[in-house]
Amino acid sequence: MFGKLRGKGKLSEDDVNEAMREVRLALLEADVNFKVVKDFVAKVKEQAVGIEVQKSFTPGMVVVDIVHKELIELMGGSATQIAKASKPPTVILMAGLQGAGKTTTTAKLAKMLMKNNHKPLLIAGDIYRPAAIKQLQVLGEQIGAQVFTLGNDVSPVEIARQGLQHAKANSFDYVIVDTAGRLQIDEALMDEIKQIHAVVEPDEVLLVVDAMTGQEAVNVAQSFHEQLELTGVVLTKLDGDTRGGAALSVKAVTGCPIKFVATGEKIEPLEAFHPERMASRILGMGDMLSLIEKAQSNIDADKAAEMERKMRNAEFTFEDFLDQMEQVRKLGPLDQLLDMLPGMNKVKGLKDMKVDDKQIGRVEAIVRSMTTDEKRNPDLLNYSRRRRIAAGSGTQIADVNRLIKQFDEMRKMMKQFSGMMGPKGPKGGLKGLKGLMGKGKGMKFPPFG
Repeated sequence: MFGKLRGKGKLSEDDVNEAMREVRLALLEADVNFKVVKDFVAKVKEQAVGIEVQKSFTPGMVVVDIVHKELIELMGGSATQIAKASKPPTVILMAGLQGAGKTTTTAKLAKMLMKNNHKPLLIAGDIYRPAAIKQLQVLGEQIGAQVFTLGNDVSPVEIARQGLQHAKANSFDYVIVDTAGRLQIDEALMDEIKQIHAVVEPDEVLLVVDAMTGQEAVNVAQSFHEQLELTGVVLTKLDGDTRGGAALSVKAVTGCPIKFVATGEKIEPLEAFHPERMASRILGMGDMLSLIEKAQSNIDADKAAEMERKMRNAEFTFEDFLDQMEQVRKLGPLDQLLDMLPGMNKVKGLKDMKVDDKQIGRVEAIVRSMTTDEKRNPDLLNYSRRRRIAAGSGTQIADVNRLIKQFDEMRKMMKQFSGMMGPKGPKGGLKGLKGLMGKGKGMKFPPFG
């Protein structure tokens, strides 16, 4: 994303503008509200211009870091807890449009509370949607939670009133009121839910929003917040390719924290909303930030710079290879590192790539069985030397031949790959890595896979 920022000592306005163009595009593609994007970009630019770039960082990392922190701040900073009344029961009012997944979310919330040793009562207040009460009863049975209902002929306001009395009389410590949704916001919906609000005096008013509706989610949130004073939002259908830009927009426009996220139709407990994870998701960065943090704390910047120079000049030796393996090992298992790179799950053939630490150990054993001269000058490795190395490392001569062949191929690729390593930052980024993977097609790493 930030390839053009290589080698800068201080970030100029032009540098930051260039980087923020891509950030702006990433946010808009994630369906973040245009005004929110505009304000956000201005705030990041204000912080980033003129900032000094430390030796252990690349300028790209500096911008990524600022963008990421600001996104987290914009979405509330940290995960927020559900309210708890000083005197039970704690009352939670569920609101939202029809089709957002309100009834299912009500059951998921109850399951989450039960997992934490609470006793919730579900109140079936949606008398309009066909089979809505039955749906809540079935879900309640599935999770073992009691559902209070008076059928379709009693007003939702009265159902809520009597349901709350039942909860107080039977020692329920949470009450979750499932209200009716409409296909669109209308006065009748708002009047009814305001009456329910007045009767039950909720500790939490949670708006259930379909993350896939993008911009529309913001309009819905704004309308409900003006009428009800929401205390939090639950984002549903946050599956697959949904990047979650609605999360950023809803929080920015209403000021309400996103408290939970829900994925899938199965009745699994709601997940707490983590702004830092959503920030990475919105930017489409995978766990790139975790990788940056690992690299900063574990990799010696001077060593990396020297390694880059050797790679670029094709001076890379088996000694360097061992050193590089040790540096990479500090970051954790290789397959986990690859998972942290954005888009890596889409690189053909990479999903099936298995990296076994024992196999890496065998590669190291082969290299350690070489003499210093052989490590520095692989051209010396004739047949008799290879046979001796195989015997010394407990491997077959075919394994040694394969490693040497792959090492030669790797050295040829190093010139292309070199800009992606060391303190000068990414060059070609993901595209460069895909190129490397493509060239290595059919080649297993390590050579015993």
